[in-house]
Amino acid sequence: MKIIIRLLAVIIFFSGISSCNNEDDTPPNPNVTFKATLTGAQEVPANASTATGDATLTFNTSTKVFTITVNHTIASPTNGHIHKGAVGVSGGVIFPFASFTSPITYTSAALDATQEADLNAGLYYVNIHTAAFPNGEIRGQLIKQ
Repeated sequence: MKIIIRLLAVIIFFSGISSCNNEDDTPPNPNVTFKATLTGAQEVPANASTATGDATLTFNTSTKVFTITVNHTIASPTNGHIHKGAVGVSGGVIFPFASFTSPITYTSAALDATQEADLNAGLYYVNIHTAAFPNGEIRGQLIKQ
């Protein structure tokens, strides 16, 4: 009887071990999403533009590359890009867009550690310019979701 119990214990032990594997583990999603709502009220200084827009940025923490899509209601944009600057602060252009017509799509090169930290800290904003508002007609801060 003792032999049967030991044999069953060994069988149960090994069947438990064989059922354990790493194939059941779902890898973590490397993508982080940031969103922005663009308005004239967020410009520095604020303006009375009725144009609006939105942006969705997806950052891959493995490749350090982001893709952004910007939609806006401006008929004739003259420029568009991502600036570095906190809310209420104007900053320099970091990522210039090649096209300004909605929808704008842009894919970055791999970000360095400082750029990644700035993105995660909410220090980037999207800005769309026009002839009427050469310093920016609508702006929106990129906020981690």
